[in-house]
Amino acid sequence: MAKNFTEIAYSDAVLAMQRKYKAVEINAELQHSVGRNSITPALASYLSSRVSFYMATASKAAQPYIQHRGGPAGFIKILDPQTLAFADFDGNKQYISLGNLSENPRVQLFFMDYSQRRRLKIWGTAKLVEDDPKLLAAVTPEAWRKPLRRAIRITVEAWDVNCPAYIPQLFSVDDVEAAHAGMLKHIEALEAEIERLKREAAKAPTTKPAAANARARKR
Repeated sequence: MAKNFTEIAYSDAVLAMQRKYKAVEINAELQHSVGRNSITPALASYLSSRVSFYMATASKAAQPYIQHRGGPAGFIKILDPQTLAFADFDGNKQYISLGNLSENPRVQLFFMDYSQRRRLKIWGTAKLVEDDPKLLAAVTPEAWRKPLRRAIRITVEAWDVNCPAYIPQLFSVDDVEAAHAGMLKHIEALEAEIERLKREAAKAPTTKPAAANARARKR
């Protein structure tokens, strides 16, 4: 089990590039930091809220491939501190990712959170699961009506988060609609309060201005 992601990602070639571009000191702290090699409660909570990520695989010949995976919030299931799983929904039926995993289990999951300007990377090994009814039932979303045929189980080896540099801040349609609904509700409350104040003002007795009262007394 890797102590942190640098033991996986920092190959000799990567270290050579860090030396070439004078980045050794910048990365030294990462190499000696406490490893992120298990799913913490905070990470589990974050993953359970995700609706989208990218999965990178490679063939035995090292040909890379990236595929998008999505589903309703909660479709990523945390099985234990080292394991997560998700449903393998039918897609374009090319099965490139599944073919790659059958001969090379190495995998990376890449989560891009545009609204929070955050990116998360998870390294591990993956296994296609077809004959485990209990697991298939656990990863099947509540609204999914078709029998689930497959799931992918990931053994987590390391994970890391990146800085927000150069990530544009974007929001989903659901986020915008929720904010819009909240704004409309607030406007309706303000309009109702204005109408209430108008009605109270209309009912209040009218009084003459002080200057007019003074002139009336002088007469």
